[in-house]
Amino acid sequence: MELKERVAVVAITAEGGGLARRIADALGDAEVHGLRERAGDADVWFTDTTRHVRELFEAGRPIVGICAAGILVRSVAPALADKRAEPSVVAISEDGAFAVPLLGGHRGGVELARRIADVIGATAAVTTAGDLRFGIALDAPPEGWTLANPEDCKPFVAALLQGARVRAPADLVAEAPWLAESRLPFDEAGELAIRVGDEIADGAPHILVYRPRRLAIGIGCERGAAPDEIAALARSCLDAAGLAPEAVAGVFSIDLKADEPAVHALAESLDIPSRFFSAGTLEAEAPRLRNPSDLVFREVGCHGVAEGAALAAAGANGELVVEKTKSVRGTCAIARAPAPLDASSIGSPRGELAVVGIGPGDAGTLTPEARAAIEGAGHLVGYRRYLDLVAGLVRGQAVHPYELGEERARAEKAIHLAATGERVVLVCSGDPGIYAMASLVMEVLDGTTDPAERRIAVRVVPGVSALQAAAARAGAPIGHDFCALSLSDLLTPREVIENRLAAAARADFVIALYNPVSAARRETFDRALRILREHRAAETPVVVARNLGRAGERVDVIPLGDIDPERIDMLTTLIVGSTATRTLAHGAATRAYTPRGYEAGTKRGRGPQSHRSAWPKA
Repeated sequence: MELKERVAVVAITAEGGGLARRIADALGDAEVHGLRERAGDADVWFTDTTRHVRELFEAGRPIVGICAAGILVRSVAPALADKRAEPSVVAISEDGAFAVPLLGGHRGGVELARRIADVIGATAAVTTAGDLRFGIALDAPPEGWTLANPEDCKPFVAALLQGARVRAPADLVAEAPWLAESRLPFDEAGELAIRVGDEIADGAPHILVYRPRRLAIGIGCERGAAPDEIAALARSCLDAAGLAPEAVAGVFSIDLKADEPAVHALAESLDIPSRFFSAGTLEAEAPRLRNPSDLVFREVGCHGVAEGAALAAAGANGELVVEKTKSVRGTCAIARAPAPLDASSIGSPRGELAVVGIGPGDAGTLTPEARAAIEGAGHLVGYRRYLDLVAGLVRGQAVHPYELGEERARAEKAIHLAATGERVVLVCSGDPGIYAMASLVMEVLDGTTDPAERRIAVRVVPGVSALQAAAARAGAPIGHDFCALSLSDLLTPREVIENRLAAAARADFVIALYNPVSAARRETFDRALRILREHRAAETPVVVARNLGRAGERVDVIPLGDIDPERIDMLTTLIVGSTATRTLAHGAATRAYTPRGYEAGTKRGRGPQSHRSAWPKA
């Protein structure tokens, strides 16, 4: 069975770390998680084994642990709930002799243990009774199949183990060879039964119903059609034909509808892919259409969208089982293929562009959402240095590096790739919406005239900004109102920068300063210091953070009057305190914080009396 989430191979010793790397490399789409300072090489480090394994389990990640089985069991025990939903957990003995599927055996765990055993020369210690006796996991059919009544599988297997026999359809070898090849005790007079087909059929504790995903739903609709209307249309077509929704492999339409919310909503409601064809591909199906339309041809370039898309997906040997059916703003048709369909390999998906913030650059501040987006992409686009920071997450993705100053080229490349149906990540440092690429992507999209580019899906994945990272390292300097300014005059006139800085200083904001200097621009920072010193006392705390999240990181809290411009560079972010910001000696470190309310500040004589707050305390 295919595992949808990336496998985490967990090691807690140096010996286990070497075996973990060998297993991860063999599996391909896997990463090594190592106990810091003990496990040798790893892609992800942790310090608390129990907590880390439980978090992986709760996130749905398949886990392979190079450790005692008891460690894994105790770690995930508090999170156990539904065995049909839990991810696989496999224990590997440190000497590599045994691979034991502990949990999720019928969601890929048994197969995962067997794959690993083949790679490292181990014994797969499979303990599931049904697998051992009958050579099949009845509640885990292969890809392209679904079990309609999984709740009845347990009593069914129990009856099998007690000697019951199974009645099967006469054409089982042709319909479901994976069942026919098992060691199930088939008998025409058996007490149990297996049914195979895409028609609606009731199961029972003595009847298991398997459905091949061989139906293709074709959808045509007006722009902006209501998702509820299209969903109701599709379900009524299935019901009228007596077809099971679980037998549908995908929802298909013309590429002009790749951004149509109703099409995607239908696919999501059925938990299947949505895929799209060109008008030329659909027109090739014209001889097989039952309801060709010249009007549709004049509008979109093919004689039928719903029927054409369903037939194109079902293939040359497919047949139309529900012809075009209309609602107020949509059309639906259903075709049946002779065998299960892999919708992910049919037509093209809607292109996706994720603008991802990776934080300061260290793995610890990379959010799970950002990591998942990078790992799930087919293409990574970005500034060369940012791509280097996520090199450990590259597993076959195409990488497109750019230099500084090529920001628009990056955005255009990412959008172009997505317009061809690819899943693309545009990698940004910090947060992509703060002095980064998200706004440029929106600007390029706003100006494009390419219909395919305008149809892509775009999402912005937030990251930890330099402002947040610097503040966290230093204490809590942005505990009250704050703002951020970039001192770069490449995109903003210098006089605008200075006016905004003066206004922020007069308003008594905590001020974060990005891009303070460059090799060709130092006078802007000198001028900024003069403006700030006109409105702030010399002892005002300033956080000076350099190389955040990277080698050579340094964070200091320095009085405004002591700031040396010569020690500031483009890798530095500053946070200038307000009149209420204070310092705190904490061990050997100096912390900076701004009280949450001005009332707290004025009681110690630190905040301006004219700003005394009447807000209730939190």
